[in-house]
Amino acid sequence: MQETTYIYGIRAIIEAIESDKDISKIYLLKDGDGVLLNQLKSVARENNINVSYVPSEKLDHLAKGNHQGAVASISPVKFQDLEQLLENTDLSSQPCFLLLDGVTDVRNFGAIIRTAECTGVQGIVIAEKGSAPINGATVKTSAGAVFNIPICKVAHIKDAVYLMQAYGIQTVGASEKADQLIYDVDLKQPTAIVMGSEERGINPSTLKVLDHTIKLPMAGEIASLNVSVACGAILYEVVRQRL
Repeated sequence: MQETTYIYGIRAIIEAIESDKDISKIYLLKDGDGVLLNQLKSVARENNINVSYVPSEKLDHLAKGNHQGAVASISPVKFQDLEQLLENTDLSSQPCFLLLDGVTDVRNFGAIIRTAECTGVQGIVIAEKGSAPINGATVKTSAGAVFNIPICKVAHIKDAVYLMQAYGIQTVGASEKADQLIYDVDLKQPTAIVMGSEERGINPSTLKVLDHTIKLPMAGEIASLNVSVACGAILYEVVRQRL
């Protein structure tokens, strides 16, 4: 299994960003200060890279050398450009894409990637900020599927929705407040499934611009499913309709 690579040292991280390395996340010393550290914060902000402020013990655990208050994780996969992926996709093949709006748990993310690969999803889209990183846990939970499916990063999921619609791909979002069941929507056409976080669901502003919002039928007392389970149920309804 390919594990996440960690680099440390402020200059090394800045150089990695400027060399277009796929930085998943930067860990900075809480209350850290200094000209170079502030420069790194600025570069991270300009490149929409996730930053976490952590105690020195966390940094010491991630890096065995002189980390200077900064450690970064490099993704084990190369992210793809969404527009280029869509340009290279044959829409007559009725592709299915998956947009994840705020899924932050790496194990849920890995499980979703595994199911997506098994159901023939042709690309997964995540936001640059507020998404689970691709690290060793993600790779393990996905059973290596993360290396077999294109993954794209965008500034905002709503941007990806608009782009999908511009290409003639219908967008279908899962929401427990929806009036329609998943079984009532025609999924035998180019489709992008949008899944939100377990805490807040799909961002309300994104929800408004989707072509359809759907839900799964619930018979128990618990109001919602784990996002990876719900995603699996929806993707297999896509498969069922297309058989």
